[in-house]
Amino acid sequence: MILPRRLLVAALALLDLPGLAAQPKPRARALGVPLNGSTGPLNAITDVAGVEVGMSTIIKGDGKLIVGQGPVRTGVTAVFPRGKAATESVFGAWFSLNGNGEMTGTTWLEESGLLGGPVMITNTHSVGAVHDAVIGWVVKQGRAFDWSLPLVAETWDGGLNDINGFHVTRQHVVAAIEGARGGPVLEGNVGGGTGMTCHQFKGGTGTSSRQIAVLGTGYTVGVLVQCNYGSRRRFTVAGVPVGQEIPDLLPCYRPTGDGSTTRTPSCLSATRPDGEGDGSIIVVVATDVPLLPHQLKRVVKRAALGIGRMGGMGENSSGDIFVAFSTANVGADRGDRLAQLTAIPNEAINPVFEATIEATGEAILNAMLAAETMVGADGRTVFALPHDRLTAALAKYGRR
Repeated sequence: MILPRRLLVAALALLDLPGLAAQPKPRARALGVPLNGSTGPLNAITDVAGVEVGMSTIIKGDGKLIVGQGPVRTGVTAVFPRGKAATESVFGAWFSLNGNGEMTGTTWLEESGLLGGPVMITNTHSVGAVHDAVIGWVVKQGRAFDWSLPLVAETWDGGLNDINGFHVTRQHVVAAIEGARGGPVLEGNVGGGTGMTCHQFKGGTGTSSRQIAVLGTGYTVGVLVQCNYGSRRRFTVAGVPVGQEIPDLLPCYRPTGDGSTTRTPSCLSATRPDGEGDGSIIVVVATDVPLLPHQLKRVVKRAALGIGRMGGMGENSSGDIFVAFSTANVGADRGDRLAQLTAIPNEAINPVFEATIEATGEAILNAMLAAETMVGADGRTVFALPHDRLTAALAKYGRR
């Protein structure tokens, strides 16, 4: 028996399956959104050679929130700069546009300029569980000596998810790590982005890439985001005020049938009356351009401009935290000999800035376009960005 798609998705949503995802939806370019720059073959962070991404997605239960039982709408994302089999560190840097959030491991990253191991992303209250699990995995691989300082970032999914139920376990983290691979990257309601909201539409995980030339040599810049930020009224695509053109479909509470919510079923703004400042975004920037840590610090700051183009502004209660790394200069972390390093001059870095800005904005949009409407704890409903109304808004302003 073949179930209709809507019934199949509903049935799968009751399960706890790593990497669960619905049928891919059209991405920004397929919809005719005018975007600058040339992408890599996959238009994903994995266009940077060696980068691997893995996800574990937890979707189960519905109805009234019962802490410890659900509903659960969360997960884990793992990004390996040179793949999970590699043991070398890469040059890296991080930046906080607004620090109402967490990214562990940044103190040593700032001090040393080196990033070892994967970049992990999850929900706010699962940072500790993911941190411990990564150390456990590293130890099991025989890679740990005296200490390990994993880089774990988060955004808050408590609107849809039983965030205080601590449903992310070591098994979910290991599943994301072991499942990391190159190739196409799942987007939308997957991995750490499962329960996230972006510009008061359903958000989540998104990615994009750019191919650039620097001093006559071709390189790639790739971005992965976990977007959970922003107000509707400032949501902008290709210069078009899409959020003002689609002012409805705001997050709402639907009756669960058991009296579990006292909220009205009509759509409400996010936590604050105007919906501003709620949420966060994590941005991971990867490149094969040979860059030193101080240059990567310059690059990673430019992710903020990509967010700004979409309508984000690093609000007071937002955790907008970014990390960037370069896969070039293999062996630079060796401690037994002088390192022979290569780096582009600062005068040639502008194409990297531009690629970072453009790929960040497109990754956010791809996350929103891939995301499906989700009903979570207490009937909380966050609607998907409607593709037809987006394209209609772009056409209205002559941008499609």
